Amino acid sequence: MSVLENQVAVVTGAGTGIGRAVAETFAREGAAVALLGRREEKLREVAVRLPGDRVLTCACDVSSRDQVDGVFARIRDRLGAVNLLVNNAGINTVVRDLSRIDPSDWDLVVAVNLTGAFNCIRAVLPGMQELGGGVIINVSSIAGKRASKVAGVAYVASKHGMVGLTHSTNLEEGANGIRSTVIIPGEVDTPILDVRPEPVPRERRERILRSEDVAACALLVAGLPPRACVPEIVITPMIQGYA
Repeated sequence: MSVLENQVAVVTGAGTGIGRAVAETFAREGAAVALLGRREEKLREVAVRLPGDRVLTCACDVSSRDQVDGVFARIRDRLGAVNLLVNNAGINTVVRDLSRIDPSDWDLVVAVNLTGAFNCIRAVLPGMQELGGGVIINVSSIAGKRASKVAGVAYVASKHGMVGLTHSTNLEEGANGIRSTVIIPGEVDTPILDVRPEPVPRERRERILRSEDVAACALLVAGLPPRACVPEIVITPMIQGYA
């Protein structure tokens, strides 16, 4: 039997990067997978590569609570109760420093990265409570452990918030069998690097983490027995000066 046989997983930000790698990994291990993202065409590109027929694409802006509630109701109807949630959707802006960031950009980054994770947790919580367990994985960043000028103030604040959200979920829902893990990667070669104020050199991108490295961490957590909870995983590239 595959590691995630008979499990139903939701992965946000599933059209590219880490989300795509997690969706592919979970599907290979037998899970039914719902792919969430803002661009339906990107989700379909991922879906056609996944094994099995229990794959659902759901265009959704996770910062919209109404959209999230509607999409998760559809997932329950089509795939069943959700056992696994991976909150990976994340954005950043080009102008990032405190003195120059537009307040609307601050609002957007926090709404997607942090409130989006809350919205999705809120949507799956009743079902997981009824099942008597579940796994929630929040993909944060090394910027969620220490401030970074490169990441910028809104991203840093939102990713710190994801760490706190994870630990609060364990405190409140551990008695219901719901386990939450925050994965804290250093630099990963994903499309979000393309909006850096200064381009990341090719030679650096070749030496930092890959999306599949983070997906391997997610699979480790998802496959553990209910008695085991991993509150945090920090994974960094083996190069000096990672961010």
